[in-house]
Amino acid sequence: MSRPGYELPLLLLDGFREAVDEAHRILADQGFPEARPRDGFAMQAVGDGSTAGEIATTLGVSKQAAAKTIARLVDLDYVAIGHDPEDGRRRLVAPTLRGHAMLHASAAAFRSVHTAWEQRIGTARLDAMLDDLASLTASPTRLDTLATLNGDADDQQKHPSGRRDTT
Repeated sequence: MSRPGYELPLLLLDGFREAVDEAHRILADQGFPEARPRDGFAMQAVGDGSTAGEIATTLGVSKQAAAKTIARLVDLDYVAIGHDPEDGRRRLVAPTLRGHAMLHASAAAFRSVHTAWEQRIGTARLDAMLDDLASLTASPTRLDTLATLNGDADDQQKHPSGRRDTT
């Protein structure tokens, strides 16, 4: 008996939400109760240091939306804004010690979720599910997922010149 087609995206979203919610419960217990899913995505986009424009591009949001996200990360002491040592005109967003600590705690929290799921369904089934999902998705590490779900991502195709294709 075949299951209805709409069930696939809903189960994937429910699994995503369950994993992220549990990871954030763990993060709160580790001293990061203010952390939100978008903060983790944004911190991944920041990397070791990025400009606001680079962060916007990676997250698939406007520069204004990225600026708001960066302001939140500054308020949380996850990032600091400074000048690029190679080009003093560029301003770089870089993780603070607290930002690095949050990322390490987040990685540990997701490892805990992975372990819990492994205990529930078994290593072989979880590995098979992850392999199958990786083979079905274009990129398993996209950071613009939240923007896409929120309808914030720029879904218009762009010309190689950078102009938007509105056709």
